Amino acid sequence: MDQQNYSRVTEFVLLGLSSSWKLQCFFFVFFNFLYIIIVLGNFLIVFTVISEPALHTPMYIMLSNLSVFDVLLATYTTPKMIYDFLHEPKTISFEGCMAQIFLLHVFAGGEMVLLVAMAYDRHVAICKPLHYTAIMNLCKCTGLEVGSCVIGVMHSLSQLAFTVNWPFCGPNIVDSYYCDLTLVIKLACTDTYIPEVLMLLDSCLMGVTSFLLLLISYMVILVTVSRHSSVGMAKARSTLTAHITVVTLFFGPCIFIYVWPFSNFPVDKVFSVFSTVFTPILNPIIYTLRNKEVKSAMNKLKTQYVNSKLPCLSFTQNPLL
Repeated sequence: MDQQNYSRVTEFVLLGLSSSWKLQCFFFVFFNFLYIIIVLGNFLIVFTVISEPALHTPMYIMLSNLSVFDVLLATYTTPKMIYDFLHEPKTISFEGCMAQIFLLHVFAGGEMVLLVAMAYDRHVAICKPLHYTAIMNLCKCTGLEVGSCVIGVMHSLSQLAFTVNWPFCGPNIVDSYYCDLTLVIKLACTDTYIPEVLMLLDSCLMGVTSFLLLLISYMVILVTVSRHSSVGMAKARSTLTAHITVVTLFFGPCIFIYVWPFSNFPVDKVFSVFSTVFTPILNPIIYTLRNKEVKSAMNKLKTQYVNSKLPCLSFTQNPLL
């Protein structure tokens, strides 16, 4: 049938996380609280890195960019999800749905590449410490960050190309709280087997390549450090444990969802919530707040802020005035 004969779907209906009103009220309060933590926690890290000159190094600049990606990754779905908890029906326009798909792959793809860049930074710092400042200068750091954004956009455009021009004539129900390509792709009024395979290959190329590069980098670091000192090995293990934990938390849900794109499991919603809400909270805790330099910089800023307020406080409380 010619594509022009289809009546185009103008909006999609999102089923959300639950149909229970009591659960939706609880989720409204719970996810509002989590979203506030995500925004405040990650922007605190960005502000700390910007404000403290000692943290103006490639490692901490990329950590602050990771925090920005985390906020963006949570923002493209969480506010809409929170709004829908108290509204029925939960609808999203066709354009809004396509925008969510685009932003998901931009931010997720960009964060994958940024994690690889961070692993490369640690590889150079531990394996080639004498050449670190020459190899990982601010210019290269900026190039890696811009490259992560560009690759994220290219990956997203390649994914969206499978969807945006397809005929959607109904049904229009998406069994999730946001538009996920693996679910929207099934609503097209055409055979989607080949596009699903291409989508899977594209996602695997992006995800598996990043994951393998990370594993290789970490293995090389561990082998290199093991040949030197036990003290260095212990410190490297501590650093790598944080890195590997974040990588597992980030890639785990993505792998589960996209390895079986032809089937929809109830647990997919759990993994989706984990990757878009909980991971952005855990990343700054695991990656940054456990870091002594970052905590020291935060304490320094806190002390400076308190001291700047004390003279005004003592002035207003002086009984002679």
